Amino acid sequence: MQASRVFGQTTFHPHSLISRLASAALLALSLFLCCSDRGLAASLDPGVLKKVTAATFEVVIPKPIDDPLTYEKPLPLDLLPYQFRNDKYLSIGTAFALGGNCYVTAAHVLDIGIGSPMGAPALRDASGHVYAIDKIIKFSLGQDFVVFSLTQQPPNTATLETDTKPELNETVYAVGNALGTGVIVRDGLYTSDTPEDQDGRWKWMRFSAAASPGNSGGPLLDKDGKIIGIVLMKSPNENLNYALPIDELLKAPDNLAVIDKRLTYQPTFFNDTQAGVFKQQFALPKTFDDFSTTYLKFGDAFADDQLKTLREKNADKLFPNGNGSNRLLHASADLHTFPSIIRRNSNGTWLLTSSQPNRSPLPKNGYLETSVVGGNMLLMHLRKPDDLSANQLYGDARQSMDLILKSWLLSRDIGSEKVRVTSLGEPTQQSVYNDVYRRHWQVRLWPLAYGNALVMSFSLPVPDGYVTMIQLAPAGERYPIMIDMQATCDFIDVSYGGTLAQWKDYLTNTALLPAVLSGIDLHIDYGHEFSFHSKRFSLSYMPELQKIDPGSYLELGFSYIADNTSRDHSKVTWDVTDVMAKPNANNAERFNVTRHAAPTDDLEDSFRNRWDKFKHRQPPDDSIAYSKDDMTQIGTVAGQPSDSSTVLYTTFVAAEGSVPQDAMKSKLDLLVKNLQVNEH
Repeated sequence: MQASRVFGQTTFHPHSLISRLASAALLALSLFLCCSDRGLAASLDPGVLKKVTAATFEVVIPKPIDDPLTYEKPLPLDLLPYQFRNDKYLSIGTAFALGGNCYVTAAHVLDIGIGSPMGAPALRDASGHVYAIDKIIKFSLGQDFVVFSLTQQPPNTATLETDTKPELNETVYAVGNALGTGVIVRDGLYTSDTPEDQDGRWKWMRFSAAASPGNSGGPLLDKDGKIIGIVLMKSPNENLNYALPIDELLKAPDNLAVIDKRLTYQPTFFNDTQAGVFKQQFALPKTFDDFSTTYLKFGDAFADDQLKTLREKNADKLFPNGNGSNRLLHASADLHTFPSIIRRNSNGTWLLTSSQPNRSPLPKNGYLETSVVGGNMLLMHLRKPDDLSANQLYGDARQSMDLILKSWLLSRDIGSEKVRVTSLGEPTQQSVYNDVYRRHWQVRLWPLAYGNALVMSFSLPVPDGYVTMIQLAPAGERYPIMIDMQATCDFIDVSYGGTLAQWKDYLTNTALLPAVLSGIDLHIDYGHEFSFHSKRFSLSYMPELQKIDPGSYLELGFSYIADNTSRDHSKVTWDVTDVMAKPNANNAERFNVTRHAAPTDDLEDSFRNRWDKFKHRQPPDDSIAYSKDDMTQIGTVAGQPSDSSTVLYTTFVAAEGSVPQDAMKSKLDLLVKNLQVNEH
C-alpha cells in the first residue's frame, strides 16, 4: 500500500504551516463548492447533520507569539487570507467526540505538538471556543489513533453512534477540517478492505470520499451518520483514501499506549538501511506533557538502538574496518578545505565523496561554499571575513549564523512571496560534540517556530573559519537527527588551511583545537622561519625557499593511519600526513611534503606501481624539473628508500613560469635539507 498521511509534519519542508494552509484556501473553497453543488452532504438527515457538526472539532495549535527571527523586510501578511492572517491558532487536523469526555483524533496529528516550539494541541468548536487537552487515555502509533479527555467539556457536544460492521459499496461521508478552513462533509463509497503492511494485523477501510490535508483524525460515517472509521491516509496517485475501522479503536485496551510500528533508518554516512520495529507500551492516562516526555524517551531510545544495531551489523565493513577501507587507509592526504563525506560505493570500497560547492562572496575576502548531501543536509565551508577574529567567530553563535545567512537562502513563504531570513537570533541550546578523532564540533539549535522545526548546526573550527553541517529538523525528530549528525561527524574529511595570520589566531583557541594538534608544534616567525614538528616528521623553511608573512598560506592534510598490528583496523589514527605551503592563498607556487604508506596485497596494481616508483625515485620524483600547466615542478623521495620501507615521504616544489633546473633543484634541496622523517 502506497499511502501517505492526510496531514503530516513528519517530513519537514522549509515553509511555514501558515503559508501552506493559506495557499490551499482557494482549493478548499473550490472543493467545498464542488461538494455543495453535488448536494451529497445534504442527503444526510438534517438532524444527523446537526449532530455531526456538534460532534466534530478542529485540532488546533497556537501560533507562535514571539518570533526571534529577523527578515529582510516586514512580512507581507496581507497576502494571506483573512482567516489565516487573524487566527491565533493553526488548524492542523480533525477530532470527534466519542462520548463520556472521550475525543478521538489521529496519532500523527497529536504528534505535531510533541516537542513543538508552538505549544500543545487543543480542540476548537464551530463557535471558535478552544478546549485544552486534559489526559491521554488510549494511544496506538501503528493504528494511528489517540483518545483523550478535555479539561473542560464543550457545551452541547453531541455523541455519534458507531457501526462496527459497515457494508461494502455503501455510501460513506468523510467529515473533516479540510485544508484547515473549517469542517465540511464529502461523500463517496466504502470500496474495499486491505491488510496493513507490517503484519496484516488489521484491515484498512478504503473509501472514495474526498479527503484533504486537515481531514486526518476525522470520522468516516455511514449513510445513517454512524461512525465506521477514522480518516487517516490517502493514496498519492489516486482518489482512494484510508480509514481505521472504529471497531479497532473500541476494542483497543483502555489506559494503555501501544507503540508497534516498523520504521527504517538510513544514516547520512552509509548507504544501507536499518529496519526495526518500534515496540513499546506504557500506562495511561497521562497529561499531554507527561505523555510527550514518555513518548520521546522511548522514541529516543529506539533511535539509539537503531544506530547501534546498524553499527553492530556492519562492524566488519564500516570504515575503517574491512578490506573496503584499505584503499582510503593507504591513500595520500587529499587536500581540500571544503568537506567530503567518507562513503562506501557499490563495490564496497570507502571513498571520499563530494560535490562541487556553490560559492557566494562575503565582505572582507570572506565567502561561503555550500553543497547538499542526501537531499537533507547542507555541508558548508565558511571563510571568515578578514576583520573578524577566530574568537569572535567561534564565540558568537548569532554572528556566525548571520554570516551564513548572508549567502544561504533560508526563506519564509508568505502567500506567493519568499521572504528571506537574515538572522535566527540567539540559539536556544549550545554544546560541544567530540567525534572519534577528538575534533570539537560546536552544536547549536535554533527554533523555527513558524514551521514547527529546528535549525541544527554542527560547526568545526578550522583556521580560516568553519566547516559546518546544517539540517532543518521537524521538532519531534530532533533527537534522531541529532545522533545521525553526531555519527556523520566521524565521516567528515577535511584539510585545515588558512593564512599564517589565521593560523596564529586559530591556535589561540586551545579548547577548540583537535587533539592531534596538541602533539604538533607550529612555529611561525614572520620574515624569518616557519617550522612544523610532529612525532612522524618535522620540517622548517626560511624566506630563501618561500616568503613567510601574515598572508602566506599553510594547509595541513590528514590521513587515516591504521595500526598494522591490528588486522581489523580497530586502531586508526587521524594525523597530519601532508604539509603544503604557498606564498599566498591564490598563488600557484607551492611546496608539499607528503607521507605515503606501503600498499597491502589486496589493493589494485596502481597502488603497487606507484609505490615501486617511489622506492626507485622514478619520475616525477627523480629530482628532475619538468613543465606542467605553465609551471615548473620538481620532486623527490626523502631518505633512503628500500624494499623494507613501509612509509616514504615525497617532497615537491612548484614555481610559476619556466625556471632552470639548477634553481628548482636548489629549492628542492632547501626543503629536503630541513626535513626529518621519524618513521620508516
